[in-house]
Amino acid sequence: MPLFDKSLLPLAVTAQPEPVKLDHAPRILMLYGSLRARSYSRFAILEAERILNYLGAETRIFHADGLPLADAVEANHAKVQELRELSAWSEGQVWCSPERHGAMTGIMKTQIDWIPLEIGAVRPTQGKTLALMQVSGGSQSFNALNQMRILGRWMRMITIPNQSSIAKAYTEFDEAGRIKPSPYYERIVDVMEELMKFTRLTRDVSAHLTDRYSERLEAHRKNK
Repeated sequence: MPLFDKSLLPLAVTAQPEPVKLDHAPRILMLYGSLRARSYSRFAILEAERILNYLGAETRIFHADGLPLADAVEANHAKVQELRELSAWSEGQVWCSPERHGAMTGIMKTQIDWIPLEIGAVRPTQGKTLALMQVSGGSQSFNALNQMRILGRWMRMITIPNQSSIAKAYTEFDEAGRIKPSPYYERIVDVMEELMKFTRLTRDVSAHLTDRYSERLEAHRKNK
């Protein structure tokens, strides 16, 4: 008995499907991991949104106020449905978390935990691009970024190589919440520009990139 079903193997590389050539602006969902009135992760997300809008993206920011802990309520909760609908709408995402106790915040993790790998036949995150940012109260760190990168891979997202880490964030934003000119701001521009490139390159072939033998085999067995 063969180890694999040859009839379910993918097409040759030379026989890839034609790109869909989507004609709408890239749709980007933005999440941040703090509920403070003066939230530097929110400020960073707002700066990133301005850049994305300038680059031609359509953006939505999810505000986690009122979002319950994962599994504390049924999934039909209004905030949970809002988050899941935005995730399904998006073609790329930006996650920005403060670092707390050497890790991302619970608020950031709760948002991600409410987005399952699949809802029926819909995969809210698979094949979508992801850019990562973090803000720190002290010296520059990458702990939250590293954790979110693991989660991005687990959520089957195309996590871009570049990332942003803002050290001593309380010194980098003015009273109005705007970031001051600095290499930190320039890095945010770099990251958003790279996110746009990856999103435009991959969104119309996402289904092809995420097509898996094991899932085709499972579907084949169910249909027998």
